[in-house]
Amino acid sequence: MQYLSTILVLLLMAAAGQAQNSRTPQETSEQHNVRMAWWREARFGMFIHWGVYSIPARGEWYMSQEKVSVEKYEQYPPQFNPVGFDARAWVRLAKRAGMKYVVITSKHHDGFCMFDSKVSSYDIIDRTPFKRDPLKELAAACREEGIRLCFYHSILDWHHPDAKGASFPRYREEYLKPQLKELLTGYGPIGVLWFDGDWIPEWSEQEGKDLYRYVRSLQPGIIVNNRVGKGRNGMEGMNIDTDAAGDFGTPEQEIPANGIDGVDWESCMTMNDHWGYASADSNWKSAATLIRNLVDIASKGGNYLLNVGPTALGTIPGPSVERLEAIGRWMAANGEAIHGTKASPLATTPWGRCTEKKLASGATRLYLHVFEWPRDGNLAVSGLGTVPRQASMLGSGLRPLKMRANGDTVVLRLPSRPVDTVDAVVVLDFSDEPVTFLPPVVTCALPVFLDTTEVTMETRSPGLEIRYTLDGTQPSSGSPRFSGPLRIANSATVRARCFYHGNGVAAVTERTLTRAVPEPAVKISGTHPGLRYFYYEGSWDNLPDFDRLQAADSGMTGEIGLTMCKRDDNVGVRLTGFIDVPATGIFGFGLSSDDGSRLLVQGNVVVNNDGLHGAVEKLGVIALEKGLHPVDILYFNKTGEKELSVRFAQGLAPLAPIPGSLFVH
Repeated sequence: MQYLSTILVLLLMAAAGQAQNSRTPQETSEQHNVRMAWWREARFGMFIHWGVYSIPARGEWYMSQEKVSVEKYEQYPPQFNPVGFDARAWVRLAKRAGMKYVVITSKHHDGFCMFDSKVSSYDIIDRTPFKRDPLKELAAACREEGIRLCFYHSILDWHHPDAKGASFPRYREEYLKPQLKELLTGYGPIGVLWFDGDWIPEWSEQEGKDLYRYVRSLQPGIIVNNRVGKGRNGMEGMNIDTDAAGDFGTPEQEIPANGIDGVDWESCMTMNDHWGYASADSNWKSAATLIRNLVDIASKGGNYLLNVGPTALGTIPGPSVERLEAIGRWMAANGEAIHGTKASPLATTPWGRCTEKKLASGATRLYLHVFEWPRDGNLAVSGLGTVPRQASMLGSGLRPLKMRANGDTVVLRLPSRPVDTVDAVVVLDFSDEPVTFLPPVVTCALPVFLDTTEVTMETRSPGLEIRYTLDGTQPSSGSPRFSGPLRIANSATVRARCFYHGNGVAAVTERTLTRAVPEPAVKISGTHPGLRYFYYEGSWDNLPDFDRLQAADSGMTGEIGLTMCKRDDNVGVRLTGFIDVPATGIFGFGLSSDDGSRLLVQGNVVVNNDGLHGAVEKLGVIALEKGLHPVDILYFNKTGEKELSVRFAQGLAPLAPIPGSLFVH
């Protein structure tokens, strides 16, 4: 019988793209867009990780990573006296850098509150000699400078005794929510509530949705990140559930390869290797790298949240200030190519990046961010079906550049030397929306199917038509023209291309559709509930061959998890048994782990999530008959946080945790 393992990313990410922005039932799409408008306009913000962890000066995870007890950590607040703190100086620095909002840690994972909380005495007023509320001062400075104040607030809390285990609901209702109410009723309008700590086992997606509604009941116009719930895919940050809580995705320390149409996201990144102040960390990124990161993110329709970690004295480190001032000089000349822009409409930009802006007149402006200046002075811009009305260098008073059209390419004659060696910006002006040649978007209900599946296609630019084939040949002007959904009943290779005035333009989009034969169920008798587990100890960078290792322990477990692990680091687990599939169909599996893992069904690898990495979920599908199927789940963790979970769903249903009742051995 045929086994099939195909990544479901296209299906699930497309669904996530349609529902990335979780909204309350009372909010229409138009109301949501109004609420998000200022944030999309901003494109650039300052992240501030500041707390008593700046005293040991080894980063904000110091308490956890160095296993500092609550009692020992409580020695730091009485030493915290940031006499150098100047809210206006911080905000003005952010403004000079071209930033439009500031996100500061009101409470990080260490539980110490950087504001005057009446709910707790573990705060900057009651426990430090400073006796000032820096968030109040930042609120006033932000109002003066026209900057949006936003708060970061951790869901987890290493200090509070109720913030784990069975007591967590009391912590949530009697501590977490009351503190959020203080922040949202005592500091004026807040732009964003930026949650973190969502990975703890005590937290659930339903609790995230409840907290999302609670926060917006206090400030209806506030924006909330997707870490309020459990929908994000690890550090990649984008939601993979179709109904996950939150308004935008949160990639951490990385920039997605591409933007996703209709999905809001923000990359948060450090200037060196730490978020909180770390005195020994001198691995600073250059100002040029930071500027190009900003441009790269804007060109993909995202926001850039760039971090600073102030010292225990309340000053922003000199290297951070130097880089922000350099970014500010570039933004002073080129900020219009960032603020209020959207993702590039061009398929390829080998010389740099592109951003787009709709002008008030109805005209369209493309900003070409030239990282690599052409040696011969000719910049080739491909994929344009409309010749610009005018081309010019930004900052030159719109003095026209010479240009010529060559098919779908416009060639611009640039000055002999770049205006800026980091990023010189060329402006292309069009009277209205230009025709751009992008590959068509091909969407299938299920790339793997039992009987039939539906395929739709769309262009991303006006004036184009789509021609397609189903036999793997290249589309031509004589191929069928797409005019409506296609019903596919057999395995096929769909290839589609856009045509303009009868000529093929841009690249061909290809999708492989497979009609599957379900794996047969096995027949066994005398089963017992749960899975067998084998626990190992050792240091690995990849999954080892557990068959060659001696288990340190073994037993039975009723669900997928890591409760059998006797320590956090250098551990491995193998879970074996059978899954009782409730009905014949196509099943998607999501395997999440930190570090590596692998899921096998019927001895076939359905999801491979091996290697050293943070918490991330990978996806796969398989066709299964109703009944019992052998399943193996392999896992290891080297150092740091450990996590293992498996979700599944039939067909297009959202992924959900597998009930323990479906496992037998």
